[in-house]
Amino acid sequence: MPKEQPVFAEERRQRIADVVAAQGRVRLAELVESLGVTEPTIRKDLDELQRRQLLRRTHGGAIAYHGRIEVNVHDRGQRHRDAKELIAQACRDEIVPGESVFLDSGTTVEGIASGLDHLDVNVLTNALGVANLVADRPGVRHTLIGGQIRPLGGSLVGPVALDNLTRFTVDIAFVGASGLTEDGISVADVSEAQIKRTVIDRARRVVVPMDSSKFGTSDFVTVCSLDRVDMIVTERATDDVTRWCQEHDVDLQVVEG
Repeated sequence: MPKEQPVFAEERRQRIADVVAAQGRVRLAELVESLGVTEPTIRKDLDELQRRQLLRRTHGGAIAYHGRIEVNVHDRGQRHRDAKELIAQACRDEIVPGESVFLDSGTTVEGIASGLDHLDVNVLTNALGVANLVADRPGVRHTLIGGQIRPLGGSLVGPVALDNLTRFTVDIAFVGASGLTEDGISVADVSEAQIKRTVIDRARRVVVPMDSSKFGTSDFVTVCSLDRVDMIVTERATDDVTRWCQEHDVDLQVVEG
């Protein structure tokens, strides 16, 4: 946070909102020290920002707020397309021929699947879109796990899917997420989070492909801490994300067009 102290209340509140959006969370004591105002004043600011749905109050601070509705997988695919294509190619470069690979649901991961030609890999997935993409790829052997269909995510979830996953071990798992903060990665749906956690437990290496629009945001349910992630692949890294990855020993790969 810049050292210059804002003079007006609205300027101070905008500063607070910007910090929460960038970092995902902030502590009350940090705001008091950085902004040079009293704790009651900061509390009023946080109350007002929460009323505007710009953040969510917590005990001792605030976290980023998500008031958005989860978008279906097809519509998500139209967003940040150039970045997702770059990220998908970089992820494919991480795959060694002969490996077993888990491909999660999500548009960026579907981009990985669309380029898996002649790689001689075993693909395990819970995503209907991924299964369709790799069905006729030369050199790709694939397994679609069973389970309950979740139409919004185009994926298979639930007890049957979780049980099926425990039967497999993969060399590398590409796990999608809709939010990233210093506390870890997060998604909008509990059943999707359960699948991702199980996959992470069964993978020798975990890679999170994620465009930068998701940085500094926390979605409904946490999947795992950054300690469980081996690599994040993105098209742009903020200072905060770089620091989080360094602190948790995550390999941060930034791809450029």
